[in-house]
Amino acid sequence: MERVSGLLSWTLSRVLWLSGLFEGGAARQPRIMEEKALEVYDLIRTIRDPEKPNTLEELEVVTESSVEVQEINEEDYLVIIRFTPTVPHCSLATLIGLCLRVKLQRCLPFKHKLEIYISEGTHSTEEDINKQINDKERVAAAMENPNLREIVEQCVLEPD
Repeated sequence: MERVSGLLSWTLSRVLWLSGLFEGGAARQPRIMEEKALEVYDLIRTIRDPEKPNTLEELEVVTESSVEVQEINEEDYLVIIRFTPTVPHCSLATLIGLCLRVKLQRCLPFKHKLEIYISEGTHSTEEDINKQINDKERVAAAMENPNLREIVEQCVLEPD
């Protein structure tokens, strides 16, 4: 009888969880991911373009819909950003990706894995750039260059 009662209790809690009636269930999950995505967007929207005095938000290089957060497990999240360069042959797209990565590595308050991509079909060499900005060794090597590091620092500097 105790076994049947335990099974019934588990089944009922599972049904409530799946239906979203239980607060810790499926209905809460999308809301948490949306909140985390907005938190990410709020950090990257103020990054300055390397060539222009505008932010990435003002140039529509990043938008709220360009940020996605997925739960890997209870404490880790996958953050995916797809950004759109202002022109298909933008020579600074790699630098913009580097700025996104540096800012988020420094400022995100939760454990995360970060993937940054150029929006499909928006740049002539998107595959090569995607490989560069998602390769830890290339990113580390780029940040060892003092000139490049200074440009990144200026771009990610918080406005007053």
